[in-house]
Parts: sequence; C-alpha cells; structure tokens
Amino acid sequence: MLRVAITERPQWRELAHQLGFHFHTIEGEPYWTEDAYYQFTLAQIEHDIEDPTEALHEMCMDAVDRVCQSDALLHQLNIPEQMWGVIRASWHDGQPHLYGRMDFAYSGNGPAKLLELNYDTPTSIYEAGFFQWLWLEQVIEQRLLPAHADQFNSIQERMIAALAHIGQRLERNGSAPPALHFASIKAHEEDRATVAYLQDCALQAGLNAPFIHIEDIGYQPNTDHGCFVDLENRPIRALFKLYPWEEMSDDLFGELLPMMQTHWFEPPWKAILSNKGILPLLWQWHEGHPNLLPAYFDTSDGTSLTPGWVRKPFFSREGSNIELMTTSGQYEAVDGPYTDNPRILQAYHPLPRFGERHALIGSWVVGDKACGIGIREDVGKITKDSSCFVPHAIV
Repeated sequence: MLRVAITERPQWRELAHQLGFHFHTIEGEPYWTEDAYYQFTLAQIEHDIEDPTEALHEMCMDAVDRVCQSDALLHQLNIPEQMWGVIRASWHDGQPHLYGRMDFAYSGNGPAKLLELNYDTPTSIYEAGFFQWLWLEQVIEQRLLPAHADQFNSIQERMIAALAHIGQRLERNGSAPPALHFASIKAHEEDRATVAYLQDCALQAGLNAPFIHIEDIGYQPNTDHGCFVDLENRPIRALFKLYPWEEMSDDLFGELLPMMQTHWFEPPWKAILSNKGILPLLWQWHEGHPNLLPAYFDTSDGTSLTPGWVRKPFFSREGSNIELMTTSGQYEAVDGPYTDNPRILQAYHPLPRFGERHALIGSWVVGDKACGIGIREDVGKITKDSSCFVPHAIV
C-alpha cells in the first residue's frame, strides 16, 4: 500500500459541480483530493480486503440472528423494547438490505483490522462508487496511470443489481412499476447528494424513485393499518431513509413503527449492526479472529485503563464522541452530541501514517458482496466528517 503523488485533472472542480458533487470542498477545506492516490496490488485487495470483508459480513449476519433470539442481548445493546418485535420480524421475514461499509485499519502488511461497522446510514458511496471510478478512467486517458491500472470498484453495478432485485420483490406486492421512496434530512448537502445518487441507481434499475425529506413524511390513519404518506398524500409502501433507526424510534412517529407495513431500507434489523455494541459481541463469539480487535462493554470510569484503548458510544457517526489513548500515552478525542450513550472499549490499533496523514479504508458491501473501497485520510488519528477522500488504484 503506497501513497503516490499524481497530477490533478484539469478542471475537475468544474466537472464535480456539473455532476452534482457540490461538497468536494467543505467550509473552504478540501474534502475530495486527487494530488495523490493510494496504490495496491491485486493480491492485497483480494486476500487482505475483499475476502475478510465477506467473511466478517457472514459473521455479522450470524450475530444478528443470535441477538434476535435473545431479550438479554437486545437489552444489552440498549435497543428500545418497543422496537424488538419490529427488528425480529424484519429478520425472520428475510427483509433484504441494500448496503453497508466496514472501516478497516490496513497498511498493506498483515491482516486488516475491523474498527467499526457502518451498516445503517453509510455515506461516501457516491465518491467511492462513481466519482473515483471516473477519476481512474480519466487519469488513464491522460496517461497519468498505465492502461492496465484498475480499481476495486463494482459498487455501482452491484447497487443497480441489488435495487433491481428489491424492485422485483416490491412488484410482487402489487406495485408496478415498483415505487421506492428516498428520504434524508433537510439542510444536509452530503446526505442529499448520497440519496440523489441512490435514486439515480434505482431509476437505472427500473424503479420509480420519488424523494421526500424526512421531516415532511406524514401519517394517514384512515387505512387498514395506517401508513406513512408523502406530500402528495401518496402511501409510502417502501422507503430508503438515510436516517438512523435509533433516532427514528425516538421521533414523533416512532411509536407507530411497529404498526406500519412499510418496507424499510435499511431494514430494522440493521439497528443491531449499526450499534457499536456489536463489536464486543463479535469479539466474545470469535475471540482471536485475525481481523477483529479485542472489544468490551465499557464499565470503567477511565482512570484505571492501561494506555492503548479507544472508547466509542454505542450510537455515534463520523467520529463524534470517540476518544483514544495510544500505547505510548497520547490522548485524542472528538466532541459531539452522543454524550448519553453506553460505550465500548476497543483495543487501539494505529491507522497507517503517510507523512502527516492517517488513512482509513472503507470496504463496501452491497447485496452481501464485497465490491469496492473508499479511503479517507486525516491528520488526526480519528476519522471525522471533514476527513479527505482520496482515490485508489490497483497497479
């Protein structure tokens, strides 16, 4: 694994704006950067990233099954009891999921170490699935990379195929052409761009893909079971929501969720895997696995911990409220809103460092298949929402 300097494409920023990638710069700081790329060998991708991703995904599916069978584990994960039946039903009914991302520490040597799962509301899929592939095609055309250069990236093809499969299921339930609503919160450019990309994939898969903001979803009680509706009062029979389950269950309509016949994407059982409490359970059930780090439920006050730990809230995103202490005693933390969550402790494992930058690999799973990576880098040891996205190539 190498970080290699490369010439930027001329006018790539103008191209990004034309393609709707308006958040390539955030508050004056670069988010997308292409003055360098990360280089891998095919063996590194296949043996160290792709194979472990699929093996860990299978372990995660087994973990969901175990948790669904246990009130004690659902309680330990701090999942509201009103959601237990919804979660179990979605799992036992085989409700399909769409995608997820595993975050790894990997330097090119030794096994990749799973840091966490982003299996409910993962972002950066537009950058990974589309914009970095376009980068590869164009730098090859400009002879900045050799013609045989490749990329671990079948994300978009897998996404369209997975959505087509979902469309077939919805069509059997009476919707032709099948309609899958898409939703995100207002005033969040990155979330809206992510959902717009998924809408485009859904259209290519033959679905009807209307958009609605989460805040605008309504409720219509005058039906057999009641249903959520959009601004045109159309029933929302299936919904992709870039909005976390733990917040949905606390919202105004949260108490209605168990009564709805909505097909959710991601399905309610994803609430188990989006919870960082799954990491101690995976370690408990697969202790010593080469791709896992020791992890435990945090019952300490922090004063007696030996250096070499990371503390994470059950529910947090983009590095918020994570703190760590390296084995040499260096402390780092990120503020955030997730202050009232139970927490886990995970063994500290350093991200590979290239100059002043630490690199994190996000490995994408779509329809149960590992299909691509995206790399984020930061001068800090904790990857945040402001961390840069850097493309990669297999050479």
